Amino acid sequence: MRPLRALLAVLICLLPAGCGEDGDFPEDSTMARIRDRGVLIVGIKFDQPMFGYKDPASGRITGFDAEMARLVARDLTGGERNIRFVETVSRERENFLSQQVVDLVIATYSITPARSELVSFTDPYYYAGQDMLVRTSDESIDEVSDLGDKTVCTVEGSTSVDRLRERVPSADLEIVDAYSVCVPALLAGRVDAVSTDNTILLGLLAQHSDTLKLVGKPFGREPYGIGVRKQDTAFRDYLNQLIARSLRDGGWDRAFRDTIGVTGVTPDQSRPANR
Repeated sequence: MRPLRALLAVLICLLPAGCGEDGDFPEDSTMARIRDRGVLIVGIKFDQPMFGYKDPASGRITGFDAEMARLVARDLTGGERNIRFVETVSRERENFLSQQVVDLVIATYSITPARSELVSFTDPYYYAGQDMLVRTSDESIDEVSDLGDKTVCTVEGSTSVDRLRERVPSADLEIVDAYSVCVPALLAGRVDAVSTDNTILLGLLAQHSDTLKLVGKPFGREPYGIGVRKQDTAFRDYLNQLIARSLRDGGWDRAFRDTIGVTGVTPDQSRPANR
């Protein structure tokens, strides 16, 4: 069945606008290999509601990053279901790319100079700001400076760690592998706050809106990019064109509306300018 699916994917791509804008890629390109395979393999978070979340009941991966990945799958293979998601925690993103475990990583992946030495990033497809999630009963934290001498949970390998160390060096950082570890610690009183990108915190808040609250004082600005293997400029350029097209034709806006938009947040500060 696999060869048949791959053949069908190739035939779809030969149709006008079947895969990519012209349906034709160099034979040795990543795009051609994905097209011929018939499946896009994506590194994504499984524990971040609104961006990358694996539903425990259905097993479906939901969120804005997942929808953007499905745009790529649809363009390259002719169908958004031709995709395999692989759980990718923050500290493993570069390894998964260099070891070719995945074709791309789209996992709230902030573009930084250090990371750009190891992987190639697309242009930003999303902008976030770092914020703080606290217990609703806690009135002692109103801005980032209030985190001094507090215990703050965040994730290893994220830019949130560096920003917290710079802004509040006296904070006691609890650095873990996944944000899903932070929330139980916050609810139990073992930490005083969870700090990372505001859109990630919105997803966590949606699950505990009666007991937790978002401070709502973002600091810093995080550009998210899609990561691909270093030097794979052809794939990066193809993805840049696809992101730009989604901003023009409404694909980006539909992905936002169906995921982050359900919280009532508007995309004004998060949406890149049309390119």
